[in-house]
Amino acid sequence: MSFIDQIPLTFVILAALTLGLAPFVPEPHLLEKLRMLAQGTLVRPVDIFDLVLHAAPWALLMVKLGRMAVLRGQ
Repeated sequence: MSFIDQIPLTFVILAALTLGLAPFVPEPHLLEKLRMLAQGTLVRPVDIFDLVLHAAPWALLMVKLGRMAVLRGQ
């Protein structure tokens, strides 16, 4: 967890907003893949890879914020 503590929050937010939402037009890729997952049409390996790729910065952001909250509460 110390590795996550060393990553600057600004970098993680920037990664989530750029890689996490790119391409922006016609809709963010992450939203498209989540919609496909909810509809049950997320079956191709490239689509699953896309979901993991675009969700990773958001997952890292959630872990980082959670970790910051835990450390602040101690």
